[in-house]
Amino acid sequence: MPRALLPRLALPLLLTLTLAACGQKPETASTAAHATQQPGAQAAITADPATAPLLSALQKQLDGHRRIIVLLADEADQSPADRNTSTRVGQQLFHEGLEQREAIAGLFDTLLKGTTPQRFTTLGTVLDYIESAPELYDADRLAFREVLRDLHTRIGSDSSLPAVKLHQRIGEDLDALDEIERNYNQELTRIFSRFDRTRAITLKREKWDDYVAHLRTLITREAILRDYGVIEPYPMSMKDSEREIFGRDLPAKTVVLTFDDGPHRTHTDEVVAILQRYDVPGVFFEVGRNLGKVQDDGTTTLGPMAGISRNLMEQGYAVGNHSLTHAQLSRTTGDALREQVLATDTLLRDVDARRAPLFRFPYGARNAEGLQLLNEAGLKSIMWNIDSMDWADPVPESIVQRVVEQVQKEQRGIILFHDIHDRAVKALPQILDRLIADGYQFAGWNGREFTVARARKGATSDATVTTGYEKSWAIVVGIDDYAKWPKLEYASHDAQAVADTLTGQFGFPSSQVIVLKNEQATRNNILAAFHDRLADDRTSRNDRVFVFFAGHGATRRLASGRDLGYIIPVDSDPNAFATDAIAMSDLQNIAESMKAKHVMFVMDACYSGLGLTRGGPSSSAFLRENARRSARQMLTAGGADQQVADAGPNGHSVFTWVLLQALAGKGDLNGDGLITGTELAAYVAPAVSAVSQQTPAFGSLPGSQGGEFVFQVPDSQEYLNAGTDQLTADAIALNSKVEAVQDAKPGKVPVTVTDLQGGQAKLVVPTAGPASDRQRAQQANDRGLQLYREKRYDEAVAQFTEALKLRPDFAQAANNLGFVYYRQQRYAEAARWLENTLKIDPSRAVAHLNLGDAYVHAGDKAKARQAYTTYLALQPQGSGAAQARAQLEKL
Repeated sequence: MPRALLPRLALPLLLTLTLAACGQKPETASTAAHATQQPGAQAAITADPATAPLLSALQKQLDGHRRIIVLLADEADQSPADRNTSTRVGQQLFHEGLEQREAIAGLFDTLLKGTTPQRFTTLGTVLDYIESAPELYDADRLAFREVLRDLHTRIGSDSSLPAVKLHQRIGEDLDALDEIERNYNQELTRIFSRFDRTRAITLKREKWDDYVAHLRTLITREAILRDYGVIEPYPMSMKDSEREIFGRDLPAKTVVLTFDDGPHRTHTDEVVAILQRYDVPGVFFEVGRNLGKVQDDGTTTLGPMAGISRNLMEQGYAVGNHSLTHAQLSRTTGDALREQVLATDTLLRDVDARRAPLFRFPYGARNAEGLQLLNEAGLKSIMWNIDSMDWADPVPESIVQRVVEQVQKEQRGIILFHDIHDRAVKALPQILDRLIADGYQFAGWNGREFTVARARKGATSDATVTTGYEKSWAIVVGIDDYAKWPKLEYASHDAQAVADTLTGQFGFPSSQVIVLKNEQATRNNILAAFHDRLADDRTSRNDRVFVFFAGHGATRRLASGRDLGYIIPVDSDPNAFATDAIAMSDLQNIAESMKAKHVMFVMDACYSGLGLTRGGPSSSAFLRENARRSARQMLTAGGADQQVADAGPNGHSVFTWVLLQALAGKGDLNGDGLITGTELAAYVAPAVSAVSQQTPAFGSLPGSQGGEFVFQVPDSQEYLNAGTDQLTADAIALNSKVEAVQDAKPGKVPVTVTDLQGGQAKLVVPTAGPASDRQRAQQANDRGLQLYREKRYDEAVAQFTEALKLRPDFAQAANNLGFVYYRQQRYAEAARWLENTLKIDPSRAVAHLNLGDAYVHAGDKAKARQAYTTYLALQPQGSGAAQARAQLEKL
């Protein structure tokens, strides 16, 4: 009986099944191109290996068919921009499908030119796959219709009996495909046939003036505004002076934060994210030309950055006028002066009628005519008495110090910043930490004057923290080569890795990181490091101190029955450690003697006997006060009866390896870009307990006031390339176990850990405040880098994709996405994203190198040569120069 499709398949099947699955299980567009052989195809290849090239080509044809359907099936619900994008990509897929059909025709020609009877058996096996592969839906098979028509024509010229039978079979299959098409005709016509629709409705329009007059009999403008939450204020207060406000009449310990020269396409959003995190108001003075243009006839054309200003006003920030072109208005008069002031006011009103009636003269340069014009226009001049100098000072720490000193001197006032500088963004969180710690409050514009109001609706009341530290110190100790205690293997390596992380990733000055290893780590040297370098007046109130010890720990039972823990220096004797080791009570005394605001001890040693005064904060309410609360926190590797697991990846103990992973960014549990002591413990303790026989402990020492030691996670600047290191198999295996522990934690449920007295403590990680799109994009990119190192490529792709959704001009994420595709041997996709990288950043040398590698594997030698040549022009002595030259010689 001749084989055909119709008897084998129930028709019609819903097209939505095709869109959702197209097989036994859902397959996403991101995985289809590099998916393994489907069961039907694999069975056919097993039965006849000669079918492999044809079946592989047919599966590529099917993949393109499916992608077009997914792109265009819901086009009616897409925006015009999305629809245009879908059509453009769909057309590209269509033309690639034509090229694929040509390739398949070539494979058929090669097979039919043979003389062995086996060629007909091979073609029969291919038809078996098309007709009855269990993973194919009916609409899938329509991808093969043109291929079968072409084969039907080619085989028709052969009059042999096997060829005639195949010709008949293909004809029946084509009839079955026609029936499938009839069942899906409406859907397929809509997807694969592009046409324009027109409407023939003639709208009847009343005379406009009569219509408006009628509406005004129904409702007033004032009522409409009120219904939408807007009541226009009475004329503004004229305090401070009749014409200008400098901020000197503000209440004591009250400041106003102002930001000039925006909006900026990235930094304005970053400033807003910081203000929201701390729940403080701000005032933005914007330059008119950044918003758009005012034509000679008075009409306005708003530019793309006007949307930033609109968002500011919608979020409750005051947005004022900073002139049209940032001209020096003390030298400007007449019509030119009026244009500088009034044109910008027109633009701001077009952006949002809620613009603040405030004006700031550029450079503070004004004249009597300018002040009179403001009075006529109903605008108020806002000056300042505290200048951050962020426009001139490139060092954020210097800006912080200048502002804090001026505020302490003035005790109140208006602070001038600029939201067009990255350094202002970096300095602002530290300034806020310092001012909050000193008890300052922040005033906003209420429509009439600057006042301190209750928190804005929707603002977070529990702001997260940033470091706000003046100096960072560390003592790092690692001992393997004990004289009288059992020797260890990894402690010295652990210590060096921690020291490198502090000085590299977190920017601790190497001169302020004391490293003692092996024979250097005597009792006297360790205590001298504390007493001579850090104790008493050697640290200041806004410093932090991090202490890491890797070595032996011991516990002694006192006569009172209490346990006392010790860390063991290299010269200690097991029979006399009570006198020649360092008791935890000694470290507690040292910690209390330091003036540093925050101190954290991390001990990769096991012992018990520590004095716990208070656990970490139990809710995010503590974090707002972190800048004024001291912290003395400790995290240990385990208890007295436990052994440190000294066989972790890359020559580290398990505890230190997990600690290093946490510090690399995984310890930022709430995604706010910060790792607090509590987050570090909440990540490390459960993970180490799950993968070893250790039970890490965490708590606070005497002298702690509930503060938090804080690490600020730096943004990664890494562009993936062939030289990027990835983790070893044992490191990936351990990280997978740790990840499973983290994934098992339910939402915001407190994490239970052992406290320093052997009891139980619950740690709560606060919810992060809002972040800007730029910050969220960076976080996604950095997560992608972590996943790439662990060879979790699909998850890395998802993160780099998220970064680019949030920030389309993110060259780093585009390169990284392209390189992951390269690692997945998806060379066409890799080349596209690397080309995109270079559209964003044409001089990014590493992207040219990566692009050359992608084109080599894609078989485009000309483009590969061009990419390698450009790389060498940009980086003739770069790390990839030898590789590029070697490839050029081969090409």
